[in-house]
Amino acid sequence: MTDDDAAAVPPDHLAGLKGMDLVRRTLEEARGAARSQGKDVGHGRSGPVRRVAGTGRRRRWSGPGPDRRDPQLLGAATQDLANSRGWSPRVAEGSVLGRWRAVVGDQIADHAEPTGLNEGVLTVSAESTAWATQLRMVQAQLLAKIAAAVGDGVVTSLKIIGPARPSWRKGKYHVSGRGPRDTYG
Repeated sequence: MTDDDAAAVPPDHLAGLKGMDLVRRTLEEARGAARSQGKDVGHGRSGPVRRVAGTGRRRRWSGPGPDRRDPQLLGAATQDLANSRGWSPRVAEGSVLGRWRAVVGDQIADHAEPTGLNEGVLTVSAESTAWATQLRMVQAQLLAKIAAAVGDGVVTSLKIIGPARPSWRKGKYHVSGRGPRDTYG
């Protein structure tokens, strides 16, 4: 028997295995032997490993499945950034003002606009006193829509104001009294 014939005959513990089972078993034994010698065998659960020159660190390569290092959608990336930096409450507040039309609908957005959000109180300015009255009547529904769109607790109450009434003051000086009412006869 020559050296080539001896290599073709498997050891006794591999004698009953054939095909891919033989290959898998042989690979497992080779990896086990490499581990026992302290060598890096290359493939683990997270993919191939490569040593980064001069750093002593190992780099893991991405496999065919999704990985945290894969390109992400911009919205998901900014949400992760806001969460990691603790900006989530401020982002939610800004989204109330920025997405007002989408949150409350076109009809309300055409006649009212948010002017500020301070400590959970959203100030909404209506274009007329009639619209301010209507918004006060549907205030609970508006709060529910806002909570569904940006989350609970961002807006706790609404302060709805109508248009500012005209000022009769002109200039920096003012005389106390009844004002212009006494000039109309």
